[in-house]
Amino acid sequence: MTPRLRHIAGPGPAASARPPEPLSDDNLLDAYSDAVIRAADRVTPSVVNIGVTHGAPARRGRPKGEQHGSGSGFVLAPDGFVLTNSHVVHGATRIRVRLHEGLSIGAELIGDDPATDLAVVRIEAPGLVPVTLGESRSVRVGQVAIAIGSPYGFQTTVAAGVVSALGRSLRSTSGRLIDNVIQTDAALNPGNSGGPLVDSHGRVIGVNTAVILPAQGICFAIAIDSAKFVAAQLIQTGRVRRSYIGVAGHGIPLGRRTVRFHRLVQATGVRVDAVEPRSPAERGGLRPGDIIVAFNGTAVESVDALHRLLTDERVGVESSVTVLRVTERLTLALVPAEISPG
Repeated sequence: MTPRLRHIAGPGPAASARPPEPLSDDNLLDAYSDAVIRAADRVTPSVVNIGVTHGAPARRGRPKGEQHGSGSGFVLAPDGFVLTNSHVVHGATRIRVRLHEGLSIGAELIGDDPATDLAVVRIEAPGLVPVTLGESRSVRVGQVAIAIGSPYGFQTTVAAGVVSALGRSLRSTSGRLIDNVIQTDAALNPGNSGGPLVDSHGRVIGVNTAVILPAQGICFAIAIDSAKFVAAQLIQTGRVRRSYIGVAGHGIPLGRRTVRFHRLVQATGVRVDAVEPRSPAERGGLRPGDIIVAFNGTAVESVDALHRLLTDERVGVESSVTVLRVTERLTLALVPAEISPG
């Protein structure tokens, strides 16, 4: 007798094509809660509270001359490097870091960069747990975003929301624009500055930095790829190198006839208001009244666009600046110099 075969591999084609059962509202909320809980559990041990003191005690030991502030940060590496905001620690005379388990220890400022509002401090403590860093290109509008920090001194506070927008720009205290900023509606308050913004897997996607008051739900974080670059520079050298040419200027519109005559690709440029003495711009022949329209062949539409092109790679390297001078279009050669720290 020939034995009969029984199929045990799984359902047939008709059954496998059946769509999955939709999740109920309760199940969806449970899944969301579980994701936030897992992310918070993973990151919270790496988040620290940073207390700072500005000024010195008044004479006779009275601390009337001191001012105190606080912010947040997170451990980058087990050897004690902590990332935070520049505005949290800039100019501080004393920095103390309180770890997740409550231990409070002194910290050393490694470097800060007001142009991107980022800073690195270092602590010495055993068993530090570093965060896992994500990637900016993986961030999507609408995804879950979780902010962890110490608003008003309440340590390891968790707030959840979504990524509201990408590619925003913020003006730093140095006057430069911080590009590729993440907008989120995860609630931030004073003290959250410098804490991590993480995804549902607990990977850090940004550094919380600012809110717009009195608006609600408009908060910002510096994208993690920008933070990685700046943190590496600060750890290596204590500062971020940038170049400058030594001009003061402002953006102006260009007339249609001017754009057509000079075959420009943009309708605005940067008018030079002043040239710093003995600067690269003066040595290169730039004059007040010149209109900068390109740098190394790249169109310059605004002062911020020019700042973005003046990277550390241009320090000491001959570059070309295209200007409109009265009715002429000129290309001048100059060598950008490094901005002095401080």
